[in-house]
Amino acid sequence: MGPVILRPSGSFHPGEKPVVTAATRPAWTKPGLKLGERKSLSYSTLVLFTFLYYWRPEDIIPGLAWLPMAKISGGIALFALIFGSRPKDRQRLPLEIKLLLALLGYMILTIPFAYWRAGALDTVVNKFSKGVIVAVLISLIVTQVRQMRKLLFIQVSAVAFITLASIVVHHTRDGRLYGIQKAVLENPNDLSINIAMNFPLCLAFLLAAKGGLRKLLWGGGLAVLLMAVVLTYSRSGMIATVITVLACIWEYGIKGKRRSVLVGAVAIGIVGAGVIAATPRYLTRLGSIVRGNVEGSGDEGSLQARKRLLMASISTALHHPIFGVGPGNFEVTNGEWRVAHNSYTELAAEAGLPALALFLAMLFLSFRKINSVRKLPGYEADESIRLWTSALWAGLAAYVFGAMFASTEYNLFPYFMVGYVSALYQIAVVVGSNAGPATLKPSGSNESRRYGSSRKREPVRSY
Repeated sequence: MGPVILRPSGSFHPGEKPVVTAATRPAWTKPGLKLGERKSLSYSTLVLFTFLYYWRPEDIIPGLAWLPMAKISGGIALFALIFGSRPKDRQRLPLEIKLLLALLGYMILTIPFAYWRAGALDTVVNKFSKGVIVAVLISLIVTQVRQMRKLLFIQVSAVAFITLASIVVHHTRDGRLYGIQKAVLENPNDLSINIAMNFPLCLAFLLAAKGGLRKLLWGGGLAVLLMAVVLTYSRSGMIATVITVLACIWEYGIKGKRRSVLVGAVAIGIVGAGVIAATPRYLTRLGSIVRGNVEGSGDEGSLQARKRLLMASISTALHHPIFGVGPGNFEVTNGEWRVAHNSYTELAAEAGLPALALFLAMLFLSFRKINSVRKLPGYEADESIRLWTSALWAGLAAYVFGAMFASTEYNLFPYFMVGYVSALYQIAVVVGSNAGPATLKPSGSNESRRYGSSRKREPVRSY
């Protein structure tokens, strides 16, 4: 009998199976929850965060306004990120999410060079960082269409309900509709841009709905959203809405060969033209986009002010090309205490041209990722993937155009969209790998039913 060799606990020879004990178990598994349970808990936390962000119960329930809900929701999101992901998961982040993280890192780097450091720190930590966390969370945690659909349902239903409530209570100022919320959906321009982004998502829910009542509700939601765009008298919102409606006609009506969408588009066009023609002030306001401050448009010099702020933001970006004047500092330095009303030039002015380059690259990669989804077998195999691919493409297009007329770079909703696109790509990859080559057949064909995957496909759910 040879000498007894004492090896440190947890060590083993090559080829020898390690014995996993409580002491040697990896740290991320020690709480006693399996990975699936951790992911489920993190997803539930993400659902809660999405609800708090879009529904803002503190604006409705008395007493909650005294609570620091923004910090609480931020802590919830950070908890979900830390608890629900592993280091090796974070290493496999999509490129667009890595660019978003790089943008966060660069913004942190600009803080010491900011005109007002405390304001820059608050903007980065309490505003922009939550958008980054949300995008990372969605790309890591959302692995099924039904999970993404639930988050989108919370978002779209909140926008539709708040819009309807604002119309019902006639929450207006100077004749313009304002949202009853106190944050992202309050300003008429922000409200109308959010409507444009959520319009194709609402249409997707309508197309997926089963039963007359559900279709009626979602159809009513679409009508409310379009009505609100007119009532906000927002020129930028109208431009974004026209873009998103055209995108929906192309995606669902022409490419998707849905006659109902084409017929509905014609009806909306006729009714919309009639409403605009019957509203002289709004028609005059739209004309002011080309002719400037027209009498009766209610412009009150805002168009000239926006042009002045746009030129000021470009000038600031050129004079501070590397670090800018600091996140959230443009309205402090321009002498008017107003934002630039252009996400791209304002971001360049506040965080420098490198930050703008990262932001644009992130959006470009998101569009490219959507095009990549269309080439995957999972896109042909699953109708719900096709439905949400078109909706996200149209919504993202609406944001890209709407961001030219609003300062939205620190809001969360564009980063929700980027996260959804990344998650949808991963879902389509998995569905395609499980479906097999026969899924290249048209959806619903006998061949695809006979030779498709043995794994049960997820049905198109309705709400």
